Amino acid sequence: MYCYSSAETMAKLSVYPKSLAASMVNTTTTNCFRNPVVNLDSFTTRIPMMSIKCRCSATSGSSSVDAAKHVGDDLFSVTSSSKHEVDYLGESTKGDLNLKLDLLEAFGVDAQATLDGPIEEVARVETQEAEILLTDLGIPSPSSARNSPRGIFCSRTLNLRSISAIGYDMDYTLIHYNVMAWEGRAYDYCMDNLRNVGYPVDGLSFDPDLVIRGLVIDKENGNLVKADRFGYVKRAMHGTTMLSTRAVSEMYGRELVDLRKESRWEFLNTLFSVSEAVAYMQMVDRLDEGAIGAELGPLDYKGLYKAISCRVFNIRVTVVLVICVLTLDMEFQAVGKALFRAHVEGQLKSEIMSKPELFVEPDPELPLALLDQKEAGKKLLLITNSDYHYTDKMMQHSFNRFLPNDMGWRDLFDMVIVSARKPEFFQMSHPLYEVVTGEGLMRPCFKASKGGLYSGGSAQMVENSLNVHGDEILYVGDHIYTDVSQSKLHLRWRTSLICRELEEEYKALIDSRGQRATLIELINQKEVVGDLFNQLRLALQRRTKGRPAQTLAATNMEDQELTESIQKLLIVMQRLDEKIAPMLETDGELFNKRYADIYTSRVSNFLHYTPFMYFRSQEQTLAHDSYSYYCSEEVNGSAVDT
Repeated sequence: MYCYSSAETMAKLSVYPKSLAASMVNTTTTNCFRNPVVNLDSFTTRIPMMSIKCRCSATSGSSSVDAAKHVGDDLFSVTSSSKHEVDYLGESTKGDLNLKLDLLEAFGVDAQATLDGPIEEVARVETQEAEILLTDLGIPSPSSARNSPRGIFCSRTLNLRSISAIGYDMDYTLIHYNVMAWEGRAYDYCMDNLRNVGYPVDGLSFDPDLVIRGLVIDKENGNLVKADRFGYVKRAMHGTTMLSTRAVSEMYGRELVDLRKESRWEFLNTLFSVSEAVAYMQMVDRLDEGAIGAELGPLDYKGLYKAISCRVFNIRVTVVLVICVLTLDMEFQAVGKALFRAHVEGQLKSEIMSKPELFVEPDPELPLALLDQKEAGKKLLLITNSDYHYTDKMMQHSFNRFLPNDMGWRDLFDMVIVSARKPEFFQMSHPLYEVVTGEGLMRPCFKASKGGLYSGGSAQMVENSLNVHGDEILYVGDHIYTDVSQSKLHLRWRTSLICRELEEEYKALIDSRGQRATLIELINQKEVVGDLFNQLRLALQRRTKGRPAQTLAATNMEDQELTESIQKLLIVMQRLDEKIAPMLETDGELFNKRYADIYTSRVSNFLHYTPFMYFRSQEQTLAHDSYSYYCSEEVNGSAVDT
């Protein structure tokens, strides 16, 4: 435990010029604080890191904790929600740590002077010393974490200090499943059900590499498509066969993928959808081959999807088979909807609860990340669609063994809500029940309270119960629509998307840097060659019409020279296209991050950032920005016409 006395800390500060604090003074808030303060978090200047050295305290246990609290109370204050301002990036300063100026003055530090030298030089020195101290302490810096597959990436600036409550989804957020085990079992259930009613599934097996999240099923055409950020289809696979660029262009042209048309498009936005998508694409092949018998009904691609994708929750297959026999002639697709969506959640989750070690991947750092957040004053919420029994079993297995001092998973959370029925949880109100026994017995409840365990309810109820609202809450989940989009749209909650595939994508981007650099170079070469080709083509066009070319030199070119140059350039561009085309086919697109304020691969990544992190988004540029930057480089390098 490291701590300092007030006099010791201020003595460390006083080795710097007495002008230390002047540039940090918040001159616009003279009436906002009980004591004049320096806002250390919202300004560029910081207390010199190397001036405060670690001292190992002779005290231990609660006495050292009390001493540390005493030091903190003497030196610092925290901006409250009632006295916060908005910083230059538009973020709330609530939760920022401030230095009390009256104590600085008491120890001889002149708060009205300025730091010696330009702030750019001071900041450069302090940055270097901060990096040295972080290394000496063995603490990785956030910048190093950002440059790794385990980084937290920021799309919209987020001051984590101003967040009062953090809500978490459970499945694939706090609990990560082994995809091969979980989705493989779901796939097996699906295939067993299809086999029972006569579908030709022999020889098929679960292929987790066939489908990833973010793709879209075109139920009318039996295709799996990848759309760009504007909704245009860039790649497509029919069944398990990739379609050529020409085939994709002929089929979709300039058609947009509109996810609001749920009758046609199915967005694969959770890992739970992987198994059914794999089964569907494989069965499209069987349908095309004519292997699906006529006795199963006149199926098209859309009907086939309904037959495969529709699930039964907690309904025995034998009961549904009876319904199927009775109603097959009336409406096959409706019965398929009731039969073949094969998570069969009751059976599958019972299997997982009996042997969680086979399905759940432990993450020892994750509970500690949440513990840091709780001790930093954040109110933690668990909001999951899973029922109480399953939630309790999974959380016990994944959390309790990694928590200190005999803590249980419930001790982390200020409120737990099971069977939340998201996304409706964010949109409307449902009856609220309190879970009152370990067996899961419930009673009606009209108001939630801190520390409670509930079923149902609504997000608005959570806000009112905890007295936190809108952008004071950060919600963390893996489902782009259910977790991220709806909480942001209806409540203005800040959002964080958990995407485990990001780690593999990051590694793939790093591994393909050489190929991407080559691809960019080839494209740039074609652009330059193409510019000349187009100019010569225009000169030839004007010549055939009896008009002069763009310049005198182009006008004076011999006919043979002009045509031979065009022919040569055309051959070069064609050969470049032959090289570029296959490279573009294998080159991925950047992660689509517009739905979430921040995104990362797993919750435990927060452990490397502290609960006080200020996430700043990168500058968003338009096409002309890069050209203006290029032009400035040309000017600075004197590579300009004079």
